[in-house]
This record gives sequence, structure tokens and C-alpha cells, in this order.
Amino acid sequence: MASRRHKRKGDWKPLVVSLIISAVMLVAGTIWVEGMTAGTLHRRLIWPLIRLLFFIGVGLLAGQIIESAGWTRSLAVLARPFFRFGNLGNRCSAAFTAAFFSGVTANAMLLDFYKENRISRGQLFLTNFVNQLPAYFLHLPTTFFIVIPLTGWAGALYFLLTFLATLLRTVLFLLYGHFHPEMMVRDEDGAMPDSEAHAKPKTQSIWDGIRRKLPLRLAAIAQYVVPIYIFIYLINVMGFFQWAQDWLSGAAASAFMPVEALSMVILSFAAEFTSGFAAAGALMDAGVLSVKQTVMALLIGNIVAFPIRAIRHQLPRYMGIFSPKMGTQILLMGQGFRVASIVLVGAVYFAVA
Repeated sequence: MASRRHKRKGDWKPLVVSLIISAVMLVAGTIWVEGMTAGTLHRRLIWPLIRLLFFIGVGLLAGQIIESAGWTRSLAVLARPFFRFGNLGNRCSAAFTAAFFSGVTANAMLLDFYKENRISRGQLFLTNFVNQLPAYFLHLPTTFFIVIPLTGWAGALYFLLTFLATLLRTVLFLLYGHFHPEMMVRDEDGAMPDSEAHAKPKTQSIWDGIRRKLPLRLAAIAQYVVPIYIFIYLINVMGFFQWAQDWLSGAAASAFMPVEALSMVILSFAAEFTSGFAAAGALMDAGVLSVKQTVMALLIGNIVAFPIRAIRHQLPRYMGIFSPKMGTQILLMGQGFRVASIVLVGAVYFAVA
């Protein structure tokens, strides 16, 4: 009994160490970084971090309910033909469907399947990349009705091109899985075992599993998310991301765009991303930019700004859910494929438009 108690206590030890490191970084930041006050910390760091952990917890809870209740097979139905073609199977298909509602839930499901040796590392990576398609639609309602009134036809072309880039990536990922079956592990017919497909666990056992597993899973994620989130906040306050954005914006604008568009591209890097689209619309309405130039400027802003934002906002989440090494690999590879596809689609549009 004593050994079991000691083991349970040890599970929380990394989180305690992580929180101590986080506290040291915060104290050092308030001493040495200009502009870090109690008010700004609460508004720009503490509250966003609490909100992030809350949504991660909700995503983990949803993923565990889906898995424990045996709903994986039902969720897999919609995308099953495509995922069978890509040698990804039902479990990855279920995570794909869940990604239309929550990326955290999808990633938590993938990690659970991987840890239980139900999917391979290749399936985990490839499905996460394919899940960029549901992520596109997940954020579309928020951005579409903001961007279209600001940029009109140019904004519609921008969405069309970014969707085509997402669709191109998805097709290529599935083709890669189809022609590299040795990287995939699945049941012989691509279906789950009967015991998993038809099992109907009792509600009490589902909630017992949640009470037993969820706190430890959330603690394991928080031990990475909290210090990494604080570290990224500190280097952001110190101006690292602004320097990177300004440097990249100058290179991109001078190489591909007229000087008149430089201000619009730089504005698109602001924390309020809509300012970039507003500037694009204003420049286009004033006749400074043509529709084609505006579309290209928006694509360049997307290429340069969004990967930096992904590292800034998504890196703590990815490193927490997966692991520091795997999470960084998945995020950087995913953003690399994303940038490459947008560059390709943008180059074709530039050549033919």
C-alpha cells in the first residue's frame, strides 16, 4: 500500500518541478524584462494560459469519452474509404472526424492509440498532417466573414487558393500512405477487432476511467505546456518574434511584391491578424494594388506570418500533448508542408492569372 501511495505521489513530481521552473522564469522576467507588470501578466499570460489548459482538458475529456464509450468505429465511418486507401485505418479515421470539432481531441486520440500500439508512428504523423483539412474548416467561419468584407474578390481567391493547397496536401499524404504500407500498422481488413467494435462499457466504468486517467494526463501535459508557454511569452515580450517578422517581411516584400504592399504585409504580422486584410483591402480600393497583387500579398503574409504564429501559439500545446521532441517534429514538418503547398499553388496562380 505504501509503495502504491509513493508511486502515485511520484507521478506529480515532474509537474511540481515544472511549476518551480515556471515561477523562476516569471520572477526573472519581471526583474529584467521591461514592460512586464502584474496587470500585463494577468491579462496576456496567466489568463490565456489558464484558458489554454482548460480547452486542452476539455479535449482530453472528449477523447477519452469517445475511446472508452466505443464510439471510435462510428466516427470512422465518414472518412473510412479514404483512410483505408491511405493505409491509415479506422482509428486514424476517427481522429480525423474528431478534428472537425477539436484538434486537441484528435491529437489526444492519436497519442492514446500510439501508446497502446494500435497505430504506428507513421500513422500518427501522417494523420496529424491530414488533419490540417478539418482544421481549415474549423477556423473558416471565423475568418471568412471577416476577410471577405475587407478584401472582396481578392479575399475569395485567397481562400480558394489556400483551400486548394490544403486539399493538395491531403491527397499527397494519402498517396504517400498508400504507397508506403510498410510504415503503417493496421488489422488485416482495416477494421477494428470485434471486441472493440461491439463492446459497450458501462457508464460507471467510463467515468471511473476518466477519474483515474484524466488528472494524470492533464498533469503530464501541463508540465510541458506551462514553462514552454511562459518561455515563448518572455521571448515575445523581448521582441524576438517582431524582429523575425520584420526581417521576413522585408525579404518577402522586396523579392515578390511592389514596395507599396510592404506595409500591408507587415501589418498582417500584427497580433490582430485582420489588420493585414484591412490594409490589403484599403490598398486595393485605392488602386495601389491590383486584385492579383493583393492575392499574392495575402499569400505571402500567410506564408511568412502563420508558421511563426504556429510556433508561438501551438508549440506549447504540441509539446505538451505528444512530447517535446515528437511535438516539435510534428509541428515543424506540418508547417513545412503547409508553406510548400501554398508556395506551389501561389506560383501557379501567379503564372496563369
